[in-house]
Amino acid sequence: MFVRCLRIALAVLPGLVASAAPLAAQFPGAAPRPINDPVLQRLWRLGMDSSRVEPLAQALLDSIGPRLTASPGHRAGNDWLVAQYQAMGVAARNERYGTWRAWRRGVSHADLVAPRVRSLEGMMLAWSPGTGGKPVQAPVVVLPKSADSAAFAAMGPQLKGKIVLASAPQPTCRPDDNWQRWAEPGSLERLRAQRDSITKDFDARVRAAGVRGAALHKQLERLGAAGVITSLWSQGWGVTKVFSTTAEKVPVFDVSCEDYGLLWRLAERNQGPVVRLSADAQFLGEQPVFNTIAEIKGSEKPDEYVMLSAHFDSWDGGSGATDNGTGTIMALEAVRLLTQAYPRPKRTILVGHWGGEEQGLNGSRAFVEDHPEVVRGLQALFNQDNGTGRIANVSTSGFLGAVPNYTQWLAQLPSQLTLGLSISLPGSPAGGGSDHAAFVCAGAPGFSLGATAWNYSDYTWHTPRDTYDKVVFDDLRKNATMAAMLAYLASEDPDFTARDKMPGLNFPACQKAARTSDGSAR
Repeated sequence: MFVRCLRIALAVLPGLVASAAPLAAQFPGAAPRPINDPVLQRLWRLGMDSSRVEPLAQALLDSIGPRLTASPGHRAGNDWLVAQYQAMGVAARNERYGTWRAWRRGVSHADLVAPRVRSLEGMMLAWSPGTGGKPVQAPVVVLPKSADSAAFAAMGPQLKGKIVLASAPQPTCRPDDNWQRWAEPGSLERLRAQRDSITKDFDARVRAAGVRGAALHKQLERLGAAGVITSLWSQGWGVTKVFSTTAEKVPVFDVSCEDYGLLWRLAERNQGPVVRLSADAQFLGEQPVFNTIAEIKGSEKPDEYVMLSAHFDSWDGGSGATDNGTGTIMALEAVRLLTQAYPRPKRTILVGHWGGEEQGLNGSRAFVEDHPEVVRGLQALFNQDNGTGRIANVSTSGFLGAVPNYTQWLAQLPSQLTLGLSISLPGSPAGGGSDHAAFVCAGAPGFSLGATAWNYSDYTWHTPRDTYDKVVFDDLRKNATMAAMLAYLASEDPDFTARDKMPGLNFPACQKAARTSDGSAR
């Protein structure tokens, strides 16, 4: 089988792709390739002329909002998905894969009250304690220097009752490209040297403390701090990453790069900063967590599967729009198109809306463990998880045996969807960054649909800016249409996808899903 696949791949590749080059880049200005297949024609018309991606996204992102794992919003979103599929006549279920530490976010507010008044741009981190119905007001201090962890532990009296700044400050919150465009010669180099010096100094403080990240928050809590403020700059204008804390008694807030710098400068220069923190939050204990699974049963090969895949959980600094509401809506809309143009697929079409991706691909890993029949019968899984942009790069995740199938599917897509598409065949196996990796490590053909950037890393990935208005609906419409077409072509393919792996590639071993918030497998 391996030799056969290699021969087919070598025969197909020259006409389709050269060293991951953009498909059809050789023909700029060429007329769109006609769509001859009647099902593909109907999918294209439905996807372009009667798309539902905007109202679906608005309901999910504005009304339900973010889906922090095990939060009330996550569960409400699961139920919303099931209702959407059932309204289409598609079977759907919430499938429990474990439990997780549930938490409810309420209103939070941070204010500088001395030496002047300013409302700070910030919010509490996920899983932060609240302030018990009344604000916490206290002086602000920077994370102190110490010789070692013992010396740091002895600083309790110095930190008791204070709000501690527990991240490195930035000398400027202007992105580097702004400096590259406007600065005098040498200014950017001096800025970078200053930033490096500040970072090294702060890293030395953290190393001496003996703990870092969320563990540092808990250590400061043990030493009597009244609260903790962090800021993780994303390198974009006014944007920070908002993650979580393990503190159990004192509030932990993130504030914007600009406001964090203000607090640090005031505290470092002994100018008496005082901050008031108010936070409503509630811990809800270990609660069930779910994947939402939709299914259209195959009419001829029900035990073979084509899957669309996207993680449904999100961080909750914003609305979870581009991470990964757009992948969710892509899959949901693709199924809507399929129900109208291809209601009786040959193979079973599944959709996996995964929980717990942000905590380690837990939902998809659990599904792989719980459904060996799907892993055995998987024809192809198409996963989308990196922003709102058009699908711009694909590969077969290191599966050389999948190259003939995938290239044939791609060759039948309309050129409006493949113009500029970069194809790496066979590419490399997924290393764990998104949910298709849970299938790839098990030897099943899971493929990523990689999107154009749209400043994803700097502006929307895990930030408070990840909101409805950042969705590019022209791209999302095409992505949903492309996903529907790939599902149709994979379902119709007379050949089952071979799983021969490219020799010399390192396929990672599968990791067990964490089924509870303490990290245990069960």
